[in-house]
Amino acid sequence: MPIEQQELSRAAESLFALRLTDGQLHAFALYARELQAWNLRVNLTAITDPHEIELKHFLDSLSCLLALTPRPEDSVVDVGSGAGFPGIPLKIAYPQIRMVLVESIRKKAEFCRHLVQLLGLEGVEVVQARAELIGRSAEHRGSYDWAVARAVARLPVLLEYLLPLLRVGGVAIAQKGESGPGEAERAQPALELLGGRLQRVVPVELPGNSETRYLIVVDKISATPAKYPRRPGIAAKRPIRG
Repeated sequence: MPIEQQELSRAAESLFALRLTDGQLHAFALYARELQAWNLRVNLTAITDPHEIELKHFLDSLSCLLALTPRPEDSVVDVGSGAGFPGIPLKIAYPQIRMVLVESIRKKAEFCRHLVQLLGLEGVEVVQARAELIGRSAEHRGSYDWAVARAVARLPVLLEYLLPLLRVGGVAIAQKGESGPGEAERAQPALELLGGRLQRVVPVELPGNSETRYLIVVDKISATPAKYPRRPGIAAKRPIRG
């Protein structure tokens, strides 16, 4: 087993009690290889070192498992997936879940489709669209058990993207940096308006990373008003405030 796979295996088990099989470790190795290869012609990520990919993409994505506890039949939507983070690592770890990746940039969506096919992942859909449009679609609105996002927008804006997609009783997980707890506090008006309630803020400590990251975990407790999400771009320009 290559050194990177050994490190990923040990870290996943010690941090998240996740035992990765040889097949799953091979999938992560292919993922890293394809990310590096595509990045030579498509701007997918600034992180290209294998060790950094393992830490800042794979382990960071898997940190959602500190709050995400899917059942086999659960559905997960990853909003603003980019090069597949955190959705594809979560799908590799829990192959039985249904995963929908939402990405508005065509080349990034193409990479995700290529990767899904290469890895033979079943039960994954890649949707190239703005989050605001997906949230107003009858096919997707109120359909998911879990909604996840990483580094997409400030929390009040992100909640307007995520909460409309969840069924009542579903859970949103926003991956944030050091600003996470402060953002969670300031997002209370958006939570109340959009049908959410802050469940908890989970600190995430990753090896070799001096910055504490956070999972902002939000329960969907009531239906989101029909006017949300607003038209593309409006949430970012006029975020919900108290």
